Amino acid sequence: MNKSKDNTRRNLVIALGAGVAVLGGTFVALRSHDAEAAVANGAQAPNFSVVDSNGRTRTLAEFAGKTVVLEWTNHDCPYVKKHYGAGNMQALQREATAGGVAWLTVISSAPGKQGHVTPAAANQLTTSRNAAPTAVLLDESGDVGRLYAARTTPHMYVIGPDRKLVFQGGIDDKNSSDPATLRGARNYVREALTAIRAGRAPETASAPPYGCSIKYAS
Repeated sequence: MNKSKDNTRRNLVIALGAGVAVLGGTFVALRSHDAEAAVANGAQAPNFSVVDSNGRTRTLAEFAGKTVVLEWTNHDCPYVKKHYGAGNMQALQREATAGGVAWLTVISSAPGKQGHVTPAAANQLTTSRNAAPTAVLLDESGDVGRLYAARTTPHMYVIGPDRKLVFQGGIDDKNSSDPATLRGARNYVREALTAIRAGRAPETASAPPYGCSIKYAS
């Protein structure tokens, strides 16, 4: 075999093993959702301490023994508006909390950036949208978002009563801001919560997150 071709093939194998593809002689990084996740499914979800919209310091540890949902949000994001405008997110919140789940809505938008709100504005949004989270966490520094590698709004995480992460990613399988796509959508968060109640692992543990990028501080 030609030595040059042999080296090219060997480099290609190495590149693919490192998560890189070669297209027309150009190296292109391939990044999977699992590869980017800060916390692996099945691992202990990291604790955090952050103030909520009512001025109370909240931690993950305070919900020990409970299933917890983390929902990253930005009220100006069209993808978030899709779920809230149709009442989809609120219905899921009520369904979850009625079953004893702690639902924490997280706002990681930095001051001066889209989606940032004051505590009063956060509470007004909860009221005006008829939302039903357990608490709204104001993560202005972005520390909690980065801790979980949250990237989009919405970006969803489901943590089991044993504090192990059981699901992370997009809320459903319809990457669209069109409310019409809610009809027939497969809701991964609902599936994960149902699985936890049944004492089993969810069929889908991760899904590509979709939506607007989180407006972290630079």
